[in-house]
Amino acid sequence: MGPRDDQVETDCGAHSVAPDSSDRDLMHTAVRLLAMREHSQKELVTKLTKRGWSEHAVIACVERLSDEGLQSDQRYTEGLIRSRVSKGYGPLRVRMELLERGVERAVVEAALRAAAVDWLAVAGEWYARRYGEAPIIDMKERGRRHQALARRGFDASISRELLD
Repeated sequence: MGPRDDQVETDCGAHSVAPDSSDRDLMHTAVRLLAMREHSQKELVTKLTKRGWSEHAVIACVERLSDEGLQSDQRYTEGLIRSRVSKGYGPLRVRMELLERGVERAVVEAALRAAAVDWLAVAGEWYARRYGEAPIIDMKERGRRHQALARRGFDASISRELLD
C-alpha cells in the first residue's frame, strides 16, 4: 500500500496528520524484498515506486537501509558476480548486467578485480560443457563458437585462446 494524496512525506515514507502505518509498510516491504535476495539500490527504488510509494519517500527509505547495512550495492555486486561465474558468464556480460541494474561503475570494477576470477578457466569449462570434444570442422563453425563465447561475455582474446 503506497502513500495517499492527503499524506505528508517523511524521511522514510509518508504519513497523514493522524498516525499512519505507511512508514512502517514501506520499510517492512523493503526489508521483505531484501530478505528474499539482495537488490541494488536502483532495483529496490524501482520495485517500491511501482508499488505506489513516492520516489522521494522510497529513496529516503533505501538510503536509510543502506546506512544501516541492510542494503549494500557492494554485497549485491559480489553475489551477482559469484552467481554469473558459476553459470559460465564472462566479465563483459557481468559488467553490463551490473551497470544496467544501477550499480556504480567504480563498485563494479573494484568487485571484478577483487573477485580474481580466472576468466579463461570459466570460459573453458562452459565451452567443454557446450561443445565437448566435438572438433571445429570449418570456418563457419569456428565463427559460431566465437559468437557464442562473445554472447556469454568473453572477449576476443579468450575466444581466440580457446579456439586455437
